[in-house]
This record gives sequence, C-alpha cells and structure tokens, in this order.
Amino acid sequence: MPIYEYRCADCRRRVSVFFRSFAAVGDPTCPNCGGKNLARLVSRVATVKSEEARLDALSDPSAFGDVDENDPKSVARFMRKMGDQMGGEDLGPEFGEMVDRLEAGESPEEIEKTMPGLGGAGESAMGDL
Repeated sequence: MPIYEYRCADCRRRVSVFFRSFAAVGDPTCPNCGGKNLARLVSRVATVKSEEARLDALSDPSAFGDVDENDPKSVARFMRKMGDQMGGEDLGPEFGEMVDRLEAGESPEEIEKTMPGLGGAGESAMGDL
C-alpha cells in the first residue's frame, strides 16, 4: 500500500496520497482542494541503523567538516544532528536548553556559567569548544 507525495499546483501544498494497492495508482486528487494538477515528489526514506552504525557515523571525522567552533549556531546544528542520531534516547531537558541557547547565538562560556552541572567533575560541559 504505497503513499506518494505530490505538490499541488492549485493550492500549492505538499500532500501525501495513500493508495490501497500498487495497481490503484492512477490520477491522484489533492485531498486539500480536490485539484488534479499534482506533480509527484521524491519522498524521504528512513533507514534503520544499529546503535553501532549510528555511533560510527557520529565519530566519522567528515561529519565535523562544516562545524565552526567559533560560531555557536554552527555548534548547535551539529549538536542537534547528534541528538537526532541518538535515535530516541532521552538526552534530558538540559541538552535541549543548551542547543536552543546556542542556536540563539549564546556562547558556550555564557551557557556554562548558568548551567555548571552539565560537565563531569573538572570537565567543560561542551568540551573544548
């Protein structure tokens, strides 16, 4: 039972159309406006990875290529990506708050002053960023 994604030229929305079987795939109708002027889109595909594969992907040095350690927003994007790769593990509200503050442009040093318990004993909460 396939689900295809389309862009409706009439209402300009991205829509998903469910078909009961592969044989039933024909002229789809927009579920929002009823329009027939739909263009099929390439859908995202999710793959299941083992924990080992996720950790290997995170430790790949090429993943650090676009991280500017002097730009809090760049660090936040990388941390958000790391959090997403953890696949449902609860990283706690502190992690979310820290990433949100980095995305807002706050420096790691400013964040650490108000959240000193994030790092281990004698350790910076955000490493050597």
